[in-house]
Amino acid sequence: MRNPYDVLGLKKGASHAEVKKAYRKLAKTYHPDHNTNDPKAKEKFSEVNSAYEILGDEKKRAQFDSGEIDAEGKPRFQGFEGFGGRGGPQSQSGGFENFSFSGGNPFGSRGGNTSGMGSDDILSQIFGSAFQTGPGRRRAQPMRGDDIKATITITLEDVAAQAKKRITLPTGRGVDVVVPKGVSDGQVIRLRGLGEDIPGVEPGDVLLTIRFAPHPRFTVEGSDLRLQLPVEIEDAVLGGPVRIPTLTGAVEMKIPPKTNSGRTFRLKGKGLPGKSGAGDLLATVEIKLPDKMDETLMEYARKRRDAKADAD
Repeated sequence: MRNPYDVLGLKKGASHAEVKKAYRKLAKTYHPDHNTNDPKAKEKFSEVNSAYEILGDEKKRAQFDSGEIDAEGKPRFQGFEGFGGRGGPQSQSGGFENFSFSGGNPFGSRGGNTSGMGSDDILSQIFGSAFQTGPGRRRAQPMRGDDIKATITITLEDVAAQAKKRITLPTGRGVDVVVPKGVSDGQVIRLRGLGEDIPGVEPGDVLLTIRFAPHPRFTVEGSDLRLQLPVEIEDAVLGGPVRIPTLTGAVEMKIPPKTNSGRTFRLKGKGLPGKSGAGDLLATVEIKLPDKMDETLMEYARKRRDAKADAD
């Protein structure tokens, strides 16, 4: 194989990010699925992958740069001239080929039995895992596409209903997302496999940030909701049923007589759904005066004020 730096079009001092970028570009260019009419594309794609297997792994890249392994990831033997290398008596016959492995262990391992072992196995036993070429050989970790960030804005009604929402990702792909139970404003959800998709590698993920749209009635406090509840003055004075809006429809609640503004009533389970149960709705009374003031009420208010003035 050619020098992996030449294959990826890089200089020896290229950074890991530059290696990764060059690989992605070439892998996408030569992927066989995109080059069905080019019989050489598969060969080029394989060469690009092999080059990245060397340069994408820091340990292998260091070994290649120092001359310990060649462009195919195989160890170089220049350090073993005494075993039939240059100038040795075996050099004309191909180095290690002159050693016979049948019937004994010429390298003197402690009682080891090499019968039935291939040359790769024997070399691995003598010189370590660098000589492994079988399934046990360590390969570079598979590359994956980048994660993509996206944001979706949902209503409190969507949260309560755990609705399904259709969103368009930055990649242009449309997906359906179910609002998860117990989600909070600003929470980031990972959508696996929906990120950058490069042929031949594992796709990245989408990191989806959930944002709650402002609501005209409710404010959020964890899984609880807070509401300002307008109450007519006669209902506040005399007590009686009032209708309270919730995310799933209005409900009726009876308030006691002489209810003051600022008094808060708790409606159990009428808040947002949580992982351990629904929150509550906190309704705070806000006494509402009639738009058209009744003269009887006005006279009552005047008498009350005059009585307080006399008392002072």
